Amino acid sequence: MTKHALILVDIQNDYFEGGLWPVAKMAAVAAKAARLLAAARAAGSLVIHVRHEMPSEQAPFFRPGSEGAAINPAVTPQDGEAVIVKARPNSFQGTDLLDRLRDAGIERVTICGAMSQMCIDATTRAAVDHGFAVTVAQDACGAKEVEFGGVTLTAEQVHAAFMAPLAMSYAKVMTTDEVLAG
Repeated sequence: MTKHALILVDIQNDYFEGGLWPVAKMAAVAAKAARLLAAARAAGSLVIHVRHEMPSEQAPFFRPGSEGAAINPAVTPQDGEAVIVKARPNSFQGTDLLDRLRDAGIERVTICGAMSQMCIDATTRAAVDHGFAVTVAQDACGAKEVEFGGVTLTAEQVHAAFMAPLAMSYAKVMTTDEVLAG
């Protein structure tokens, strides 16, 4: 049987309504991630929570030690579940994530969290580059609206623009229901 891990990326308070950098529909994203988390725990899969902290007290969000940088209660880690702190979008960069996965004999990972256009994209691509089979639970991922060159994109447009290329050549991009149906 293939060894599996669930990686929950940056499901942190600052991304929720009332936080310093709210992401569209983050409460719904977290509810889907909580379903994946419950299933992973029940199956005995390795669970790894990744938490981003900006390296400055003046950061716009995820300030070190702040309540906004804390993991949201919807997906509170249990004893024995790793919590990895990162400072870059790629959850592998500057962390022991790769060592943890390899030490556990993990072959495939499911990724969820935020933001689709930053940490989910970077972590998914890196996981594939490291040889893991990757599934992205796309409706358990949240995106933020952006503006570039005078063009404003909705969160939904941003999310689709990142999920499409991941699905094309990097990962299985599925809904939470599809992932749970196995």
